[in-house]
Amino acid sequence: MMDNCHDNAMVLKEGLEKTGRFKIVSKDIGVPLVAFSLKDQNRGHNEFEIAETLRRFGWIVPAYTMPADAKHITVLRVVIREDFSRTLAERLVLDITKVMHELDALPAKPSSKMSINGNENGKISGSLEGKNGTVVKKTAMETQREITTYWKNFVMAKKSDKNKIC
Repeated sequence: MMDNCHDNAMVLKEGLEKTGRFKIVSKDIGVPLVAFSLKDQNRGHNEFEIAETLRRFGWIVPAYTMPADAKHITVLRVVIREDFSRTLAERLVLDITKVMHELDALPAKPSSKMSINGNENGKISGSLEGKNGTVVKKTAMETQREITTYWKNFVMAKKSDKNKIC
């Protein structure tokens, strides 16, 4: 059974490589899975959009960022189970190809360059000002920490207001 799973993982991997759009980041040994990321990040779409669009075709292919030492890398991951046939592997490659054509036809989402609130005075922001006025997108973890800090300060301020004597 594991040989069959491994063979189907190779079909998926080779199909993705043939598109020329993806870099395979998983190893061919161990658990039969294929983890991959976009080669060209400059087309304006990302792995999360691919995962979201694949859902319309009935696929649940998770996209996620890597741990702290490689936060800048986002991957899609397909774990090959016993019931994942060669036909399904080929179908997934076709559906991913359709998704890529669909995303290529859309304008790039401006979210990577837009700020929610670009103020450092306790407001939440989605991007940082870089050198020469360029915009650098914050990681999800940085944004989450900023939101957590904001709410913690907000709650602490409300608690201190309750303790004041009028």
